[in-house]
Amino acid sequence: MSLSLLGADDPAPFLLFPETQPSPFVLVSDHAGKAVPKALEFLGVGEPDWHRHIAWDIGIVGVGRFLRDLLGSPLIEQVYSRLVIDCNRAPGHPTSMPHVSDGTHVPGNSEAPVHCRARREREILHPYHDAIAEVLAERTSRPTALIALHSFTPEMAGVRRPWQIGILHHKDSRMARVMIDTLRAEGDLCVGDNEPYVLTDTNEYTVPRHAEANGLPYLEIELRQDLIADEEGQRAWAERLARLLPQVWETLAA
Repeated sequence: MSLSLLGADDPAPFLLFPETQPSPFVLVSDHAGKAVPKALEFLGVGEPDWHRHIAWDIGIVGVGRFLRDLLGSPLIEQVYSRLVIDCNRAPGHPTSMPHVSDGTHVPGNSEAPVHCRARREREILHPYHDAIAEVLAERTSRPTALIALHSFTPEMAGVRRPWQIGILHHKDSRMARVMIDTLRAEGDLCVGDNEPYVLTDTNEYTVPRHAEANGLPYLEIELRQDLIADEEGQRAWAERLARLLPQVWETLAA
């Protein structure tokens, strides 16, 4: 039996788009992709479910790439589905290989032997986070902020979510507070403060590991998926963020 999960025909675990012009921002997308290693045979999950939010953050690929083009910032994208391994969960986290996700059973996770988690972490999760760490390490002499891009469902458990955008924060709220005020000043947005989720050390990994542990300012941005389901919405939100992020950065630095 092969000791490797990823075969020659499987994609690399992350995509790195380098900086094209000086920018204080490093963009990351933990749930950008929905690839599945061929050896896992789609985890026993039916094809329609791979288009749902349980597999990836709908719309965030387009937003991230448009935003990167506008800002010139580096962008690191995770390629594999969160159902394979959730790269915004710490190694060993009980929800990083879900047995059930929003009502959908994932047989390839519930029936997986223990060593399967280690392979997924070794070949997918760790290379992605090593890439983020390497990009940040190359910028230690430059002021830098980590911008984590995510999207969320308009409804969960039968409850409508009114926010168009949410800003998540935990131990370090300095940049989040400025961004929330800036977004609310736009006058046309319902802005969530730690909505639709609360960021903690236990339910998140990317921001605590790469930003808070290193004293970097950060934003974890959540966009509602129905607003970025098509290219028009993705571009519009990228343009808005590209306009506001430099304002927030200047205010933070003042």
